[in-house]
Amino acid sequence: MEFRYQCSECGSFYDLDPALTTCPLCSRKQKKDEPLRGVLEVRAEGELPEGEDLVQSLLPVPPEFFPPLPRVKGELWAPGRIREELGLKELYIMNDGCNPTGSFKDRASLLVSAFAKQHGIDTIVLASTGNAGSSMAGIGAAAGQKVVLFLPETAPPAKLIQALQYGATLYKVAGNYDMAYDLSLDYSEREGGMNRNTAWNPMTMEGKKTVSLDIYRQLGGKAPDRVFVPTGDGCILGGVYKGFKDLLHFGLIEKMPRITAVQAEGSNALYRAWKTGSFDFQPSTTVADSISVDIPRNGYTALKYLQDYGGDVVCVSDDQIIEAQAKLSSGAGLFTEPAGAAGWAGLLKCAGEIEENECAVVLATGSGLKDTATALKGVSMPEKTISNIEEIRG
Repeated sequence: MEFRYQCSECGSFYDLDPALTTCPLCSRKQKKDEPLRGVLEVRAEGELPEGEDLVQSLLPVPPEFFPPLPRVKGELWAPGRIREELGLKELYIMNDGCNPTGSFKDRASLLVSAFAKQHGIDTIVLASTGNAGSSMAGIGAAAGQKVVLFLPETAPPAKLIQALQYGATLYKVAGNYDMAYDLSLDYSEREGGMNRNTAWNPMTMEGKKTVSLDIYRQLGGKAPDRVFVPTGDGCILGGVYKGFKDLLHFGLIEKMPRITAVQAEGSNALYRAWKTGSFDFQPSTTVADSISVDIPRNGYTALKYLQDYGGDVVCVSDDQIIEAQAKLSSGAGLFTEPAGAAGWAGLLKCAGEIEENECAVVLATGSGLKDTATALKGVSMPEKTISNIEEIRG
């Protein structure tokens, strides 16, 4: 199997090179306050090797460069009670909260770490709303790599603490994720190291595609009919499409699933572009910090996938996200973070249009323990303390 970069805009091919991030031709058109131009995808060419692990054979880095960690694969889960309640017999949750650092971002971090190790790079730099940072910090710790993080000052404390526990160098930014993104690129340019920023580093979307391969494998070698993807930057959405695109390319599935990007109403740049055909700039705010971005860096690639394959975008309110988080916890025993709950809220919004026997998968992208302050808004904390059982009885 051979791997090359291909520009998602102009189609130009390039050799895999850690110094190459976006297409040199298309990046010249880059304007301020718009998604990245010339995002590079990894193109696999050749024949699938027989008898080898499907996921590893479709990744561009040999297994000996991956850090020693439990397998990052998520768990496909059938929520029996909610299936019955909604009348959806083939409803599944892909739970990535069970990954080594508790989030979906381990998929990208693992491949970035291996790619850096392959090329003798021992420092990785990135911006994050929290999960990507703590993920890269943990995986970097296992690999013996230095990780430098730029996070908004509003990031949930649990995510900051997790990254610091792993030994990362952490800078709190007096602004939002978009400012952190730009500062991290400036740092990389001045100080060196590999930048892991979403979409900027081609290995991020390539790593995230493994969720589609794992869904295919855990469904027994078939694709679902529908997939609901919580969406901010558009890199997870692009990764989901890329994984199924690879499966189509190698003849393992016959059609692309219908993929629904779910955005928070307060951070819905991709939804607006899907409706109008172009991106505009609006400040974002939502309780789902993991999908809160002003400029979706992988926006052009994500929008192209949606248009090419008949996907759609739905928006949900913060109240719907909080309600969905509590419903998923109490109805299925899965405590997911607000971004994962956004995907579930999207499923609930579209449930009436899903046929009873359609296979639908919702991505739950991280553990709810990463942001307990938001989760507290969906429950009632006891105000009174007790010292004996009689106080309960009456």
